[in-house]
Amino acid sequence: MVRVLGVDPGLTRCGLGVVDGGGGRVLRCVAVDVVRTSPEMDLGARLIAVADAVERWVAEYRPDVVAVERVFSQHNVRTAMGTAQVGGVVALIAARRGLTVAFHTPSEVKAAVTGFGRAGKEQVTTMITRLLGLPAKPRPADAADALALAVCHVWRAPMTQRLAQARASSAQLAAAHRARLAVAARQGRAAR
Repeated sequence: MVRVLGVDPGLTRCGLGVVDGGGGRVLRCVAVDVVRTSPEMDLGARLIAVADAVERWVAEYRPDVVAVERVFSQHNVRTAMGTAQVGGVVALIAARRGLTVAFHTPSEVKAAVTGFGRAGKEQVTTMITRLLGLPAKPRPADAADALALAVCHVWRAPMTQRLAQARASSAQLAAAHRARLAVAARQGRAAR
């Protein structure tokens, strides 16, 4: 069983969701909420408010890993900057606690949860409600997105780990093969 804290970073609304996941597709929602800060607040105060909330969640729910939405592009530069700043604060908090931080793109999350990388927010919310057996849809969408990030990580992490192990094994085999070729080439030159 793995416990994942999913974070949908944002300055105005930062979604937080904790999910326990086990073998197969076993999932359980532990907690979900949204941290809100006012645009009238100073940027530093807003980041501190989000950081304080994330630190409380990490202390209370003790996740094994923190899954954060990767910002790769947004039309609004101010929104993208705020999202990236909050994501950085969350990653720093997790790193200081010795937690692994996994970043997932929105399309990875949507594909994991709905089967379609371009699914809309309502589709993600509907699927998260079903997958976690929630009595009502998490609102606002940032809450559902945080849970979706956690679910995405629960399901993708084993595959990602297997791929990393396969790459490492392949690299070792390739290095051993190159070493044998080098020895054979040296022996061939020495025999001449």
